[in-house]
Formats: sequence, structure tokens, C-alpha cells
Amino acid sequence: MLVDNYWLVYEGEMGKHCNKINKSSKKLPIFCVKKNSNIMRTKLNVLAYVYSGSSGKRYTYMIEGSYTHRSCKIMDDSRRVLGEIKKKEAMTGGVSLGLEVFHLIVKPGFDSRFAMAIVLLLDQMFS
Repeated sequence: MLVDNYWLVYEGEMGKHCNKINKSSKKLPIFCVKKNSNIMRTKLNVLAYVYSGSSGKRYTYMIEGSYTHRSCKIMDDSRRVLGEIKKKEAMTGGVSLGLEVFHLIVKPGFDSRFAMAIVLLLDQMFS
């Protein structure tokens, strides 16, 4: 859900009740993502910042690179790479398979579901 330039992400529902919408539920977002729209672009490669909960003063993760070229890194606040998106190429002759085919590489200990959620958000932001 897009609210005031923040994409809010809520935990999904699982099981036999996933088709029912509980309108009385007041769930808080598990994280939010803000696209880097700084005119000065002090950090040129930063695509977006990920905050825990509905918002925060300090980002939890930073996404750098180019989603358009499928070359991005998900990093924590100490700039340790936790996940990467890389364009996939065919093994024979370096043939490009197109932007729809890419690798999502997730480091041990980083939630792969969370990494995929970030990929889906980037697709919404930059497509």
C-alpha cells in the first residue's frame, strides 16, 4: 500500500482463512520502504530505504544499484550485503535472457521471503 511516498508492507494471512478480510483488524505494517527521491542525491546509488514498522528515524536496510538493470544490493546499516539481485545470463556465449530472468541471492540468516518482498516492491516502484 502506498501512503505519503512510503510503501507499507503488512504480514500476509495464511491457511484456510486467507480469503476472508478482517476489517476490524488494526495490524501495523511490518516494514515500510521509501524510494530515494532526494533531488541532491547525496548517495547516488541508493534506490530506497527500508524501515522497521510503519516508519522510523533510522533505516534498517538500504537498497543500492539499478533495478532497471537488475543489479541491486540489499545492505544493512553497516553496509554488509545481505541479498543481491543479478541479471541472469545463459551459460553458452553470454546470451542475455531479458530483465524478467534474474538471480535473487540471499545470504545465510537473511529471510528469503523478506528479500522477495523487497524485489516485488522494487518492481512496483520502478516499473
